[in-house]
Amino acid sequence: MPRYILKAVLFFVFITFVSSQEKDTTFTLPGLEITSTRKATTSYNEPLAISVVGAKDFAKGRGYGLDDALSFVPGVFAQSRYGNQDIRITIRGFGARGAGERSNSGTSRGIRLMLDGFPETEPDGRTSFDHIDLSTMNKIEVIRSNSSALWGNGAGGLVSVSSNTSFENPFVAVQSSVGSFGFNKNVLLLGTNLGNGKFFLNVSNTNSDGWRDHSQSMQTLLNTGIVSPIGERTTLGVFVLGTSNLFHIPGPLSQKQFDADPSQSQSDTSYYSPTYVQRDERRFNRLGRIGISLNHSLDNMNNFSATVYVNPKYLQRSERNTFRDFTRYHVGGSFVYRNSTSFTEEISATTTVGTDEAYQDGAILFYQLKNGQRDSILADNKREGANSFGLFIQEDVNLTENIILSVGARYDNVTYIAENFITPTLLSDKKSFTTVSPKAGIVYKINPTQSVYASFGGGVEVPAGNETDPAQGQPNSRSINPLLEPIVSKTFELGTKQFVAFSSGFIQSVSYDAAAYFISTTNDIVPYQNGRFYLSAGETQRKGVELEVSAQFDLGLSWTTSLTVSNNTYTDYTIDSVYTKRPIALSLSGKSISYNGNNITGLPGLMLHNRVRYDASFITGLFAEITSQSVGTYFADDANKLNVPAYTIFNTSLGYSGRVSTGSPLILNAYITFNNIADVKYVSSAYINPDYGRVASTSKEAIYLEPGFPQYIVASIGLGYTF
Repeated sequence: MPRYILKAVLFFVFITFVSSQEKDTTFTLPGLEITSTRKATTSYNEPLAISVVGAKDFAKGRGYGLDDALSFVPGVFAQSRYGNQDIRITIRGFGARGAGERSNSGTSRGIRLMLDGFPETEPDGRTSFDHIDLSTMNKIEVIRSNSSALWGNGAGGLVSVSSNTSFENPFVAVQSSVGSFGFNKNVLLLGTNLGNGKFFLNVSNTNSDGWRDHSQSMQTLLNTGIVSPIGERTTLGVFVLGTSNLFHIPGPLSQKQFDADPSQSQSDTSYYSPTYVQRDERRFNRLGRIGISLNHSLDNMNNFSATVYVNPKYLQRSERNTFRDFTRYHVGGSFVYRNSTSFTEEISATTTVGTDEAYQDGAILFYQLKNGQRDSILADNKREGANSFGLFIQEDVNLTENIILSVGARYDNVTYIAENFITPTLLSDKKSFTTVSPKAGIVYKINPTQSVYASFGGGVEVPAGNETDPAQGQPNSRSINPLLEPIVSKTFELGTKQFVAFSSGFIQSVSYDAAAYFISTTNDIVPYQNGRFYLSAGETQRKGVELEVSAQFDLGLSWTTSLTVSNNTYTDYTIDSVYTKRPIALSLSGKSISYNGNNITGLPGLMLHNRVRYDASFITGLFAEITSQSVGTYFADDANKLNVPAYTIFNTSLGYSGRVSTGSPLILNAYITFNNIADVKYVSSAYINPDYGRVASTSKEAIYLEPGFPQYIVASIGLGYTF
């Protein structure tokens, strides 16, 4: 570690030295206020790696999955599995394990997702994306650093999505998009002033036949709310969400199947019997949320904010030869108090104290599956509950005009409740995970838009609900795996960021964000047999460097690049071979297998993304851009035998976004996007530690590849009217 950190220090010192030598520069704030740190501030004041993605950066695609917006964020591996909301999100390696048959259809883990200040992440750490539609969103903030000291369970960071509540003038807009493989989307957006408040309404309907067999999907979403002052110092927000989201699952492919026809669904009857198509593998989620937020300033030094929400859910699953009905309710809230005190002209401090509470409970009814439909026979009846409670405190001290010290800690208690109404005495269980996550960081501000920071953060992540299932060979008297413990991590990070505007010359402005991190994790867990059970992997280490650079040139040209280079290894990982069903395991039955020094599964060591954009000066609003996305090779199994090959794809867009004519209230928004121009065949996602078949043998192939989109086109046209 010392040599790695030394190289990073020298790298940051070099960048800081070079940029500080510019003579003909003026510094201006880029105007990107962030709130994902639980206070309004700018990124330059925080010892964290933070990326902000505006609507301009993700408004030219299908807007169906978060991967359209997060692909260019360094450190983030956002993978589309089947072309809808069913994506994987990994930040600095956290969340990589959630990629098995049972573990990640429609969910992710390891990170926290917030929408308008309310959690999409459930109390056990799982996150679904049913409420997300990029066409209705305004901004996304991504904390890539360990943020457990503020947000608790989910050491991989935070993705905070915001609806448009900051418009200046009332407006109404409609947008219609069509594309390859039966893609069709219609959106209505409305915003108006109600007194001193703002009301917004977003409605979208999306349908897609899917490019693979049995991957069709449809989503209808309503997102509305009002944010209004109700007093001189008080602001009230009321947010209402509802969605109906159905997507079919084609399943993974073996290498032979992928090579022959990547558009096919899983048809290996020797393992999947019946196949994904025969059992009509699908997820149908209907859920909603009512959330209320309150912000109140007691005086110039003291303020507080509070939220409360109710999130009912009705979820249906047809998978693995069973049909399941979930009836759940997710309720919770938060309270945050802040005090700002000035001791001298230079020395001041802000104290933030808060608590979060979330509870989810409900029944799961298991039915037999008949011709892909729910049979009338009830096979099982279970209750699955989880409660998450957290207390945190953070102190930010401005020691001088240029130095900010930040320290804090958080206590978390996550409790699982499992109850079986068929055999309650044998399979009911309860287990709690408790941890304390510390944080310390220091920022040196060279000027208002240039800073260098160093930080240490403790992270916590508890096993998600399905990950607590008993491992193979454990007695059936327990519903929750007693061998699992909280995943505890320590993150050391160095970073620097700057925005500089040039007063003359071809280069108008440059911004960069560079970070180097070292993460040590204990009790890390990995999936076995397509996520049927999980085991602790001992200790892992992740080391990486992230760089994001943006430049604005004369003549309307701009360029953005993001680079992630990482090394991710198991440092102490020994398992009994009885827990694997691979050919190598059979020959070592009864013996242990060591994966010390192997690469962690699901994590590419290299990611590089580039975007070049041209905004025409002769027609304001006309733009063209081309992007490239490169992902390095990685492994899909702990033995490092299953390789997922590297790939590079190119996309291009041409469009117009602006007023129909000078001074006109009519706004035209039209674009056409060509994705994967070269029609590259690649793997967008892979199952982790997959099975080789029902009876493991050397003749069986691993079934683990989820192909990426081939060449496809999206065209969109929309009209808006501003009042």
